[in-house]
Amino acid sequence: MNIGLDARWIFREISGIGMVTRELIRELPRLAPDDRFTLYFQDPAIRDRTIAETGVERLPNVRGVLLKHGIFDPIGQLTMPRQLRRDGIDLYHSTNYMLPLAAFSPRLNRRPVCVLTIHDLIPLLAPQETPHALKTRFLPVFRCLFNAAVRRADAILTPSEASRADLISALQIPAARQSSVVRVYNGVSPCFCPDIGHSLLDIDYSVLSRPRRLLYVGRADPYKNLTALVEAFAVARKLAPWPLQLTVLGAPDTRYPEAALRAAALGLGPDAIRWTGYCDAPATLAAYRAADLLVHPARHEGFGLPVAEAMAAGLPVLANDIPVLREIAGDAAIFADAGAPEIFARVMLDLLQDKARLAALRAAGLARAAGYTWQRAAAETLAVYRSAAARLGNIA
Repeated sequence: MNIGLDARWIFREISGIGMVTRELIRELPRLAPDDRFTLYFQDPAIRDRTIAETGVERLPNVRGVLLKHGIFDPIGQLTMPRQLRRDGIDLYHSTNYMLPLAAFSPRLNRRPVCVLTIHDLIPLLAPQETPHALKTRFLPVFRCLFNAAVRRADAILTPSEASRADLISALQIPAARQSSVVRVYNGVSPCFCPDIGHSLLDIDYSVLSRPRRLLYVGRADPYKNLTALVEAFAVARKLAPWPLQLTVLGAPDTRYPEAALRAAALGLGPDAIRWTGYCDAPATLAAYRAADLLVHPARHEGFGLPVAEAMAAGLPVLANDIPVLREIAGDAAIFADAGAPEIFARVMLDLLQDKARLAALRAAGLARAAGYTWQRAAAETLAVYRSAAARLGNIA
């Protein structure tokens, strides 16, 4: 089978979707050496970096193709069907909601099998949480494109049961088609691992002068609830018997300055909150290892990759109490209402003062995160490919 994987979802700064795409590129060709993989890029620098990072340049069943047009370019919509035919693509996988729609028209006698990954339905279910995103500003257009892509997809992957349930409910997918919507959990890169030379048991929690370090990893969109975290941190800092610091790790977004403005209004300067900007994987790992607690206040998630990464790195987690984060972390995290700053602050402080509980969370998190591997995710993705292709009779 010749599998086309759209790698144009990988950008210069790696996001969650870009990471999923990159890791599938790393794992799938090794898992299926008899299949061919055609990787579609637009930016030659990203192509070269991705191929080098994943090591697939040494694999005979992988080739990269450079396209002139981006995912959202209307000209690309017109030229992609011919490109897929020219490349002999049997199955095409887009790791986000957008498709070259004309390539999968129901009027075609024969077309590639279409696999689509939908990470979450936040723009449709809660557009107020992404007010400045293009998807929200042009919501009717986005909804039309989204529905068209879903109708054309032969299989849809979602990263959690919560996202799968949202998709089936919101789009009213009929019972006969629900089996084609498959949950495939994301993986965690092996680079996110604990510092074997460091243990929570080695920390002297009786030293009041030692700062306790909180870490937030993620975007600044309203659904991430970062402003509420800043407010909870301000409460906790006033009550803490030791210095309390917060590191916010994520690319700055001028569209959403609310958290930074709230921090300034509360008098939380650089000694209290450090805004790092975008960090690559090694810097992110260093941040996980340097922190005492990950705080993840998001109101919506498709999976919650920072939670899984933190657990894999041995960092205890305090998360907002929403179904998807309970699904991903299970009993390996503590949950509280991040919408109530006083409650979130109190739980935060109680945790930071409980050495035994932190150690138990660390152990539970390591065990839980061990189940989230990209090898497993790739194997389950490949099984969906095979099932969809067999169902349509395209490939044995």
